[in-house]
Amino acid sequence: MGLTMRDPAAYAAYKMRLHRTLGIFVLGFIVFLLLMAWAEQRGLSRFWLGPIFMFATVMMYAGIGIYGRTTDPHEYYVAGRRIPAMYNGMAAAADWMSAASFISMAGSLYLQGFGGTEGQVGGLAFVLGWTGGFCLVAILVAPHLRKLNLYTVPDYFGLRFGGRWPRVIAALAAILCSFTYVVAQIYGIGLIASRLTGVQSEIGILLGLGGVLLCSFLGGMRAITWTQVAQYVIILSAFLIPVSWLAYKQLGNPLAPVVYGAQLQKISQLEARLAQDPAEREVASIFLKRAKEYEARLSDIESALRRERSGAQERVRKLKAEGADSSLVVQANRDLAAVPRNAIAAREVWTRAMNDSYERARPLGGLPPHSQPFAGDPHGSVQQQEAFSTSRLNFLALTVCLMLGTAGLPHLLTRYYTTPTVAEARTSVAWSIFFIALVYLSAPALAVLVKFEVMNNLVGSSFDSLPTWIAQWAKVDPSLISVSDVNGDRILQWGEIRMAADMIMLASPELGGMPYVISGLVAAGGLAAALSTADGLLLTISNAMVRDIYSHEINHDVMPEQRVILSKFALLAVALVAAAVASLKPAEILPLVSASFSLAASAFVPVMVLGIFWPGTNRRGAVAGMLCGLGVTVYYMLVNAPSFRGFFAMQPGQELWLGIQPISAGIFGVPVGFAMAIAVSLLTRHRPAAVITT
Repeated sequence: MGLTMRDPAAYAAYKMRLHRTLGIFVLGFIVFLLLMAWAEQRGLSRFWLGPIFMFATVMMYAGIGIYGRTTDPHEYYVAGRRIPAMYNGMAAAADWMSAASFISMAGSLYLQGFGGTEGQVGGLAFVLGWTGGFCLVAILVAPHLRKLNLYTVPDYFGLRFGGRWPRVIAALAAILCSFTYVVAQIYGIGLIASRLTGVQSEIGILLGLGGVLLCSFLGGMRAITWTQVAQYVIILSAFLIPVSWLAYKQLGNPLAPVVYGAQLQKISQLEARLAQDPAEREVASIFLKRAKEYEARLSDIESALRRERSGAQERVRKLKAEGADSSLVVQANRDLAAVPRNAIAAREVWTRAMNDSYERARPLGGLPPHSQPFAGDPHGSVQQQEAFSTSRLNFLALTVCLMLGTAGLPHLLTRYYTTPTVAEARTSVAWSIFFIALVYLSAPALAVLVKFEVMNNLVGSSFDSLPTWIAQWAKVDPSLISVSDVNGDRILQWGEIRMAADMIMLASPELGGMPYVISGLVAAGGLAAALSTADGLLLTISNAMVRDIYSHEINHDVMPEQRVILSKFALLAVALVAAAVASLKPAEILPLVSASFSLAASAFVPVMVLGIFWPGTNRRGAVAGMLCGLGVTVYYMLVNAPSFRGFFAMQPGQELWLGIQPISAGIFGVPVGFAMAIAVSLLTRHRPAAVITT
């Protein structure tokens, strides 16, 4: 029975104490920001401001984690089931607004516009898919799971279908999709920590990892919940302040979601002008020439590789013989080391470079017009009609995958186990949507305002007077931003700028000429977003390993308190492994996160929904549905991964079904999961599983 039903007066007093604590925290945070702004005006160096923001916020989270420490299983797994709906919604919003939402979503809208291209889905799909997914959570999943008083998502599969395999498969799937997700978060942590402190990204990962462990290691869900409430306040401030600042600067009104549409027309005019600019066309022709050179290399890889290696070796020998400056020799050695090791590696590297050069040879440097609905033209040539159809199909596929993945992600669903009652679980989802919408409605506005700032103020600048933030971000990670004088005119063209989605939001204060304290706030917000999600994901993985696999399949005699201790050490081990993988920079944040949604959708949603609403679903059907749905999704992702194709010496490129990109692989796995679960359940209905009334 929930806390509200046991003693309504005590529960009301408890909520009043929480409101008072939240008010004190918000007031203290505002005072901290004003103090930092005053210190910057008084001459405090940026060298100190960044680390102060990082360590102050991380230590605050650590303090909450230490205060919330517990060994009580009920508190560790579900925070005692006494989190009020509003606060659980706030924590769920922070848990949800990961590095992908905070750092990369506006960047995706900046790079791909609303509709995207044939190969890249527009950023609006992320806004629609992630927001719409909460409607499915509220209707299909959260209230039904909350009724059962469970601790983990695999608990549901074990209780509903019985036997060992449904729980084991669900636990392994939870580990797979959560690990993919947490790698992206830890990479984001390293990126932000590196920018704030100036250390290498690998060291930044370790610094941020300490904050993650202090938040989640000691107190589990109890500590994570209150940490995430604090993190949401910082996330909201860090997102709304810069976008409101840009809106006021450009349009005289800080309500960015209301007024940013006026800049869309100006961006369309700037895009038309840039497409006809002779200097831009010259840059595009140079990239086209480079693309054809890479294409020629790929026609005879072995010979081209020998020529490139011997040429690089000759440059090193020549520079050493001439007694050239040591920096030139070092650079020549780096160029030699960068030559692909073998033909397989060369094919992968040169194919990627060729495709990138062909992309940048297109109008606007390969970026689509910002406000176009989809690529191509439904009334144009056959090729344009196919492009339109493929672009629209990919947009819809990704939106569906994100919605279904939202309804299946274990770390998100576990959040709704912490409310006192089923009714508050439903209300909590509504609060989650509200708190998320405050940020998501501003993301398209931020992308438009930043793009106008770049097109109107940065493009056309002299290379001799570029802002210092460009070099600073390139130092953090050269893949984040690339600015090169391709045509040699010493004037920056739009086609000569290459910005990654992961830096658009983080660099927005510097782009807009804001005080550095705002840059520190934005970085702290990104760090909070990554930490909040990483906490929940690591807890989900460790619980799946210890509670759902070890204690059910290996050691049945482990005590509940021992389970908690083992979960803590499993969390530590997983965090270290994830940090090691993140340091390899396997991909950008958004593709990694999107992949985890397809995995969660195909592994969990079909069988979970059928198990809730169709009593005929049995154990064998559940096992078949999960394995087949997840198997199809994983296969489609792997067979289209360049590294996988290169390792098995497969032809470069992709083997797409219906032209759908690999991040939307769940669009194939989900229907297969439904079909197999239904078919096998019908064929083996003489072996029914346990039926749970929900």
